[in-house]
Amino acid sequence: MYYVKNERNGEEIFDPTVNLAIEYFLLNEKKLDEPILLFYINEPSIIIGKNQNTHVEINEPYVKEHNVHVVRRFSGGGAVYHDLGNICFCFITNDDGNSFRDFKKFTEPIIESLGKMGVEGAELRGRNDLVIGDQKFSGNAMYSKNNRMTAHGTLMFDVDIDETTKVLKPKAAKLNAKGVKSIRSRVTNIKPHMDANSQNMTIFDFRTALLRNIFDVENLEDIQEYVLTDDDWAWIEDFRQQYTNNDDWNYGANPDFEIIRDERTPAGQIEFQFNISKGKINACKIYGDFFGLGEITDVENALIGQEYSRENLIDVFKSINLRNYFGNVTAEELADLASL
Repeated sequence: MYYVKNERNGEEIFDPTVNLAIEYFLLNEKKLDEPILLFYINEPSIIIGKNQNTHVEINEPYVKEHNVHVVRRFSGGGAVYHDLGNICFCFITNDDGNSFRDFKKFTEPIIESLGKMGVEGAELRGRNDLVIGDQKFSGNAMYSKNNRMTAHGTLMFDVDIDETTKVLKPKAAKLNAKGVKSIRSRVTNIKPHMDANSQNMTIFDFRTALLRNIFDVENLEDIQEYVLTDDDWAWIEDFRQQYTNNDDWNYGANPDFEIIRDERTPAGQIEFQFNISKGKINACKIYGDFFGLGEITDVENALIGQEYSRENLIDVFKSINLRNYFGNVTAEELADLASL
């Protein structure tokens, strides 16, 4: 496995618009002969899931007042807050056809590494959360394209959790489903759970320990690295300007829709927004924190022009590979959600 540092001219980068562009580059443009591991630490930022409606996920006035970055990633899942107390890890590899949504495969090295630092009881729970006890310290997501995939997640080492509650607007259905009343009550940092010898660690010390444990080396110099070239950086910067540093991508359109149907399903939160004219779907947008392989615009386009009735929606959904786009949800469940 190769390790890639998010450094340019010897300087580490904390800008999420650059770091997410690096990840996309390594996934789609840099095919090495072994898997790749990327770590990065971001300045205060909200990272939005690919299919989410940014405007309803964040506290926009607060975010703008405090200059919090808002960046949309290319994987599904929900919005997460990053700051300089959080590490993002990304395992990038070929897609073998069996690994997408297999979060256990990619989080086990992290859990084992934490165990070596005295963290007890860390485990994968639910779809994609790493928890200690009943509190989450890591959210994970995946993205696959052109037979390549990235499995990435957060590691809340020493995050300002109070700030998380100010920048995000979690849906009540999601909190109710987890049996808790607030973000604050369901998350924890890793640092308090580490052994006494680790309590003085900085975020950079923590990253070093993770690298040593994951690569099973004593010295970081023994880790196989790929160093980004000038040509790599030119591609990354061009991509950044088109996507991760572009409000059109990060926020998207926020049109007015006549019918909004929103519910938590076995595949995650799904929201349908429709404009109906003469009993037919004139316009459609689908949002959510589900994990899909396909482009959700395919489903939106399949619905446009269709009769807006539960029975017809079932027929349309049955003609689509729903697992590919949403995950574990049936045509009937989606039709019940989408119809009045």
